[in-house]
Amino acid sequence: MVAQANSQDRQQFDPFQDRLCRDIRNDLSESLMAVIAEADSDLISPVVERYKAGKIAPCMRDYLDDRLTRYRTIFKQIEAVGMQPDDTYEIAVLLWDQGLFFEVHEWLEKKWLKADGAEKIVLQALIRAAGVYVHLEHGRREGAKKMALKAVASLVQYKAMVPPVFTVEGLVAKLTALDPVPPKFGKG
Repeated sequence: MVAQANSQDRQQFDPFQDRLCRDIRNDLSESLMAVIAEADSDLISPVVERYKAGKIAPCMRDYLDDRLTRYRTIFKQIEAVGMQPDDTYEIAVLLWDQGLFFEVHEWLEKKWLKADGAEKIVLQALIRAAGVYVHLEHGRREGAKKMALKAVASLVQYKAMVPPVFTVEGLVAKLTALDPVPPKFGKG
């Protein structure tokens, strides 16, 4: 019994290998998208509380608490500057600078689904760039490398189309080096 508890304490939050971790990540991200769209930060807490009410590993509780803190920070930043849900790239930068790379992917994907032409390619490149850091967070270097190559090719080719809130040169350098420390794009 003690050995089982100790192995659960050492469990890592890994949405690539654990279905419950994946569900938690996806549900939280979906709730954040709703919070931003509806400007209602109260939409996050029920999701967190639902998972905490169940029997979950400490790493899952830590993930829930961490995400809740970061999501509240994002919401306060959005409110403070009066951003609107159509400020796609500005909100993506806020998410990025909080290290919410899966959420960046989810946020930009909504716009990507409706985009076409060069904008669609730029969005896909930024989604892939965020995906690189999702992979790196979980020690999936080979997946990160493949994704980085695709992201870099598009970012270089469509550099002029990338919104100025993203610094292309710095992002390309970090992706090319597979630097585990992501660039920051915000002013603060």
